[in-house]
Amino acid sequence: MKIERIELHHVAMRLLNPFQTSFSTQQEHPCVLVSVHAEGATGWGECVVGLGPFYSSETTASAWAILKDYLGPMVLGRDLSHPSDVVFLTRRVRGNQMAKAGLENAVWDLFGRVEGRSLSEMIGGVRERVPVGVSIGIQSSPEALVKTVAGFLEEGYGRIKIKIKKGLEFETLSAVRRAYPDVSLMADANSDYTLADADLLKALDSLNLLMIEQPLSHDDILDHAKLQAELKTPLCLDESIHTPDDARHAIECKACRIINVKVGRVGGITNALRIHEMTEMAGIPLWCGGMFETGVGRATNLALASLPNFKLPGDISATDRYYREDITRPFVLNREDSTMTVPTGPGIGVDVDENRLATHRVAHAIVK
Repeated sequence: MKIERIELHHVAMRLLNPFQTSFSTQQEHPCVLVSVHAEGATGWGECVVGLGPFYSSETTASAWAILKDYLGPMVLGRDLSHPSDVVFLTRRVRGNQMAKAGLENAVWDLFGRVEGRSLSEMIGGVRERVPVGVSIGIQSSPEALVKTVAGFLEEGYGRIKIKIKKGLEFETLSAVRRAYPDVSLMADANSDYTLADADLLKALDSLNLLMIEQPLSHDDILDHAKLQAELKTPLCLDESIHTPDDARHAIECKACRIINVKVGRVGGITNALRIHEMTEMAGIPLWCGGMFETGVGRATNLALASLPNFKLPGDISATDRYYREDITRPFVLNREDSTMTVPTGPGIGVDVDENRLATHRVAHAIVK
């Protein structure tokens, strides 16, 4: 399949509510959507970068430049036999995982549309529905948090993830655990701790958490191994896992018992499949993280989470959790079992509404 045209769309989607973590407060979702064209079909991928280099070193500006000047030209006009060929063609570019994922995922969608196969089918998905939960940002007080949790449980979400920061973790999580003794509860620290804070995290062992996500530095694996040896609660690595080799290193040194896969953070579907294979063999369960994706990224995440080793509920909330109106059809929570349905149409299974896209588009470019 010869890639005939590649387009970039800088999009800014306003969030319904601000979302606060230990390192920032987010009020909109900026991203770069990539559309690739061949044989009369169009594939879409989402590059889940932020405006600033806070979650990762990539930004909308850097991803735009890398896609326009380097990655796009490496693929444009090339004859591909499989979507994973994009990894080979762009191998000279170091890092820039989110930019790479936006392009490669678009090619996966394109192949699925041309071949008439869903992305889930293409990658070996086994579920028609995937379990999901909700991620809650830092609230003004424990009482406000409990009230927010109550609202999401009422909506049908069966797993709650709570953002924490140093000094407030036990008070915050204990309030929720007292109110809801049996709810599936996890904590996300977004790298706000060091090994010197091990006692703060040990105290959380009494709260019966599913996991503590990324408590230490965003680029650390070794210190997480030291911390995991001291804790009963499983640690989950997120920001530390950028490549399949990172996952291998984490497994070998026992840095965690769970891994969060964000397809953008690991460089695309091909790398995500490699991580899935090695973790399944090692007995390390996965779950799919979220980055406020539009319907393009949300559909991709649902296909990924349909793989067999994604055994824990993902951060793939319904569209109305984030946006008043998306650029694709909305995704709806199955309230009866806290799941979302995996799209079955060709490729990612959803179409982009060009009129809505134009409403939210900040910039547009055609790769030359």
